Amino acid sequence: MLPPESSDQHSVPFDDRGLAYGDGLFETVLLRDGAPVLWRYHMARLNEGCHRLGIPLLCQEALDATCQGDPSAEFEVLKLILTRGSGGRGYAQPDQLAPCLLSRRAPFQPSVERWQQGVTVRLCDLRLARQPRLAGIKHLNRLENVLARQEWRDTSIAEGVLADSEGLVVEATSMNVFWQQAGEILTPPLDQCGVAGTLRAALLEQGGVAQATLTLHQLADVERLWVANSVQGVWPVTTLLAADGSLLRRWPLRQPDPFQRLAHQLMGVV
Repeated sequence: MLPPESSDQHSVPFDDRGLAYGDGLFETVLLRDGAPVLWRYHMARLNEGCHRLGIPLLCQEALDATCQGDPSAEFEVLKLILTRGSGGRGYAQPDQLAPCLLSRRAPFQPSVERWQQGVTVRLCDLRLARQPRLAGIKHLNRLENVLARQEWRDTSIAEGVLADSEGLVVEATSMNVFWQQAGEILTPPLDQCGVAGTLRAALLEQGGVAQATLTLHQLADVERLWVANSVQGVWPVTTLLAADGSLLRRWPLRQPDPFQRLAHQLMGVV
């Protein structure tokens, strides 16, 4: 377990491999009353990402030190960025690795009205490429998500749903996708592409969710639909639009929402 290289929190060296190649990982962590939410799951995903990319693991003390928030602030968001560090010739990594850890906390307020009123989402034209060696981890190269998010500017649309090159639903641009079918809560397997969210991991571990495949053509026929992540919580989807803006499906908002309640209990934000 290595200590991280210290770095100015407002600058990154020109030869940092995270900047040059997206050679690194990141985590976005909700802090509630100064304490990290779902921290164990964030650390498990970060460690898995380090293993996959061959970045030396950092000492846990250095990571834990980043998550000491302001106890007087109900909510904050912590952003962690871990890169392989600087050096190397071209894509070849340096002989001596010195990972660089950056962190920053910011005030945050969850969108409670989206919890209560539901959201509109749209399908994205962009298709995610399959790459099993990168599937699930939160690596720094998120250009597919950036391009997908550029597809709309309408502020009434909360999220965009992404499918892979085979037409299977994977995720939303910054959230995981969940649906109900035959009374069961399901989420796509993320073994080919996509980010395995920490709230999703907690729900799977609790047994409240199972994995199943879903095509884009089947999406409008599900009984209920949600998008969720460990910062924003669970947003019920009330309207689904095609990429051209045409209406595909509306769902009535149902309260109480047992799935939302379970997820928010795991986040400690009930």
